[in-house]
Amino acid sequence: MSRAFVNEDQAAAQASQPVERKVSDQPNYVTAQGLAHLQQRVAQLNRLRSELLAQGEQADKQRLADIERDLRYFNARQQSAQVVPPALSREKVQIGSRVTYLDEQDREHRVQLVGEDQADIAAGLINWGSPLGRALLGAGPGDEVVWRRPVGDQLIEVIAIEPEPDA
Repeated sequence: MSRAFVNEDQAAAQASQPVERKVSDQPNYVTAQGLAHLQQRVAQLNRLRSELLAQGEQADKQRLADIERDLRYFNARQQSAQVVPPALSREKVQIGSRVTYLDEQDREHRVQLVGEDQADIAAGLINWGSPLGRALLGAGPGDEVVWRRPVGDQLIEVIAIEPEPDA
């Protein structure tokens, strides 16, 4: 058999395999709620995988490959998770803290610092390792910090810190 045909067969098989999800290089610090989120995600993916496998030959092979890829990713994230103590301080921003800050236009914003996999900007949950999260970590009420953004630095002022909800 020609080597070209073997390579084409391998290329076709690889084309159906989803691209692996990149695991971040930063420490996987999570809140207790973030760990629960990871555990729920793994359980959900395991259920979906079992349902697809039960379908036998009728199973959507691409969907199964996607689920297995996500399972590898979330299992790795769950295994590497380092649960941080609950954020109880009102004096210093920690992972889990809810922070109210003012931007340069005196607009008020409220965010909570969480782990990478729990982040959801629309819900006000930001990754502690993001540029904004890093700017806020360790700051206290009244502190002005520089938020280093790709479009230019912005000076923001921390006006309030609330303990982690449910802490």
